[in-house]
Amino acid sequence: MIPPKPVPREGRVSLLRYLRLFRRDILSAQPARLYRAWMATFRAPFLRSALVNDPRLVREVLEVRAHDFPKSPRVTSGLALLLGRSVFVTNGAEWARARALIDPVFAGGRVKDSFPAMLAAAQAAADRVQPGAWEAEAAMSHATADVIFRAMVSRPIDDADAAAVFAAFRGHQRAQPVLHPGALLPFLPRWHGARARATAATIRGLIARMVDARAAEVAAGTAPDDLVTRLMQARDPATGQGFSAGDLADQVAIFFLAGHETSAAALSWALWLLAAHADVQDQLAAEAAAFAAAPGFPALASMPVTRDVVREALRLYPPVPMMVRQARQAERFRGRAIARGCQVVISPWHLHRHERLWEDPDAFRPERWGTEAARASAREAYLPFSAGPRVCPGAGFALTEAAVILAVMLARWRFAVDPARLPVPQAQLTVRARDGIWLVAAPRA
Repeated sequence: MIPPKPVPREGRVSLLRYLRLFRRDILSAQPARLYRAWMATFRAPFLRSALVNDPRLVREVLEVRAHDFPKSPRVTSGLALLLGRSVFVTNGAEWARARALIDPVFAGGRVKDSFPAMLAAAQAAADRVQPGAWEAEAAMSHATADVIFRAMVSRPIDDADAAAVFAAFRGHQRAQPVLHPGALLPFLPRWHGARARATAATIRGLIARMVDARAAEVAAGTAPDDLVTRLMQARDPATGQGFSAGDLADQVAIFFLAGHETSAAALSWALWLLAAHADVQDQLAAEAAAFAAAPGFPALASMPVTRDVVREALRLYPPVPMMVRQARQAERFRGRAIARGCQVVISPWHLHRHERLWEDPDAFRPERWGTEAARASAREAYLPFSAGPRVCPGAGFALTEAAVILAVMLARWRFAVDPARLPVPQAQLTVRARDGIWLVAAPRA
């Protein structure tokens, strides 16, 4: 079964039609030719953009000259309600200072330290599954939020909080689209609707309670050694200063949201792909049974099928479909003039399915990762966690978490596709399914 992907828009459309399509779904607003093109440009009043698929230019923008292509404020301004001034949205010295504090938190054996939290959350998620119709997106959002809570503040997330965060973030994506009037017309003030403010307040309220409770424990000398405590204790090696209270809340917000929302999206699609390919599911289940018999961090190294399924799911359904940078100066890409201020778009979605860069790009083939051809393609066109200085610091955490959750789930449950409810991918901030990802669960013998 070929995994579903959005239907590209028809040929040329008016600007108004494009904006309506983009607001509903970033990917279906794009033409089919982007799966073959090396570059495409878009011009509108007050907005110039260039989507780049040429691997050489992608490397130039994200790695070689990253300082010349900072995060676009036209896009990041729309994330302010949720992420404030977190490392995800800032640039320059402000970003560099935050990364200097954050990177040591995830360095060395920190992922291994979080393995017990991942395992406990995965086992709790498997306990919550019931035979019959089962919605993967809500379940995986709960599971990954639980991982983050256990890793960040050493306790599981309440069922009510998990449900509230899932509903709030889904509502926020629909209420606060990536493309809003302030992005198109930079002279307009940035504004946010009532629903976007309400959904953001729900999520930020949960994070504020988490941070305040930990600050009290740190002051009392009773705080456990977890990610939030380490962030609170992090110090800039040059100045000796740490995060302010406001800065800390913003950084915790991005780790909570990026750490659970993107992982939840990837895992939901991975489970659907396994349900649609019973042979691969059986291979992974064999590894999962061995893992369940003796779960431990070293056992993950002996799970190649699980590792390749995670890689392939991230290739087909990268949680963040597009990344936008802004040219600080005039450039020339593939013989075309790129004006200062042009929005330079890197699309993991199109790169991962590019017809000139991948063999059989739309097919789910985890075994491809054992070939040199796939490894060569990955070196040029595989960006599930971005690349260069702004590569996601939690990439190792996310990959380990995904392997643990899949192994624990597949050791106990068999999943099948619900033919009456096939998922339709829809991309806003992340790639989710329009009406959820429904599977049929049955206990394994």
